[in-house]
Amino acid sequence: MAETLDQATSLRRQPKQARSQERVQQILDAAEQLFIEVGYEQTTTRAIATQAQVPVGSLYQFFPDKAALLKALAHRYFEQEYQLFVQLHAELATVPIAVYVDRMVDAFDQFAIDHPGYQAVLSQMIDLMTVADAATYNEFDPQIGLELAQFLARRNPTLAPAQCDLIATVALKTVNELLWLSLTGDRTFRQQLIAETKVLMTAYLQTYGV
Repeated sequence: MAETLDQATSLRRQPKQARSQERVQQILDAAEQLFIEVGYEQTTTRAIATQAQVPVGSLYQFFPDKAALLKALAHRYFEQEYQLFVQLHAELATVPIAVYVDRMVDAFDQFAIDHPGYQAVLSQMIDLMTVADAATYNEFDPQIGLELAQFLARRNPTLAPAQCDLIATVALKTVNELLWLSLTGDRTFRQQLIAETKVLMTAYLQTYGV
């Protein structure tokens, strides 16, 4: 029977003690490494436990199956990206919008480069997603969208709240899709697409006087 993400929406047991939290991260690191090296389909939970140097029973205390590990890894990436956004967003609150876009796009492009498992994990997650999964694919995106809409409202108080929400949604979804697309080509293609993404988003946001 094919494994799907809706079979594993969360950790089986939330780690509360520091030792348990460290073990969960250890297991996730091992899963990430194996997904990169041999692929998701070829990786077994037993191999992950061996790589993490923990009993397989310890793995199952926290993760009911391999799909749960995949989803937890994706969640960890999304949380790290959100923290990156929060930090940069605060630093760039008053800079010209072209500088804001340039720094933001570069930062998220670099994040994907610095995390070699990013593409492998998210590609496999997309393959396994059901329609229900898609609605909650990245729980941090709505928060980023909200903060971006508030940012737009501060930059141009004449914009209506609903318009700010719409602009933020278009900007976020467009950049996400283009950055993901940039990972599918060679270095030259990625650099060219990143540059075009910056041109596109800067022009779009400048249209609304932000």
